[in-house]
Amino acid sequence: MELINSYPILAYLFIFFARVIDVSLGVFRLLLLTRGYSLPAAIIGFVEVSIFVLALGTVFSGGLTDFVKIMAYAGGFATGNLVGAKIEERMAVGYVVVQMFPNEEQSVQLKNLLREHDYGVTTIPGEGKWGPREILVATIKRKCLKDILNIMDQVAPDIFFNTSDVRSIHGGIFPRKRV
Repeated sequence: MELINSYPILAYLFIFFARVIDVSLGVFRLLLLTRGYSLPAAIIGFVEVSIFVLALGTVFSGGLTDFVKIMAYAGGFATGNLVGAKIEERMAVGYVVVQMFPNEEQSVQLKNLLREHDYGVTTIPGEGKWGPREILVATIKRKCLKDILNIMDQVAPDIFFNTSDVRSIHGGIFPRKRV
């Protein structure tokens, strides 16, 4: 750390990149916790806080008079949030529920196509503003969400749907092939 503090540019870069790493880990850790992965979250938290302490110590070395250190710290924090969200998006950990509200014609075609792709689909009778509607519900791995969206786009590009994160599941039907 003495070497870093001897060269201000190294200190600024260290602070910035340390914050990017520790905040990215923090974002990912929180997402793991909300999905029930407590042990990996704890391990990530240990690394995250260790990096945080080193970065903060570098900011505090020599007092709080170096405005560039503070900007590097804040910039690393902001960037870390973006990087953490991108990491989580790419890893796509966990499951989501997709609720689809197709019209009558689209419903048959959509549920058949989803089932052909080995997705479990549950149908629920519902009623909307313009009358009866079949609601299609599929619980899927988050990694499969793009595949489901592509299938919906083929059949019903204007379909109303929503997704929700799932904390845990038991049973179900999932595609054997990896998407």
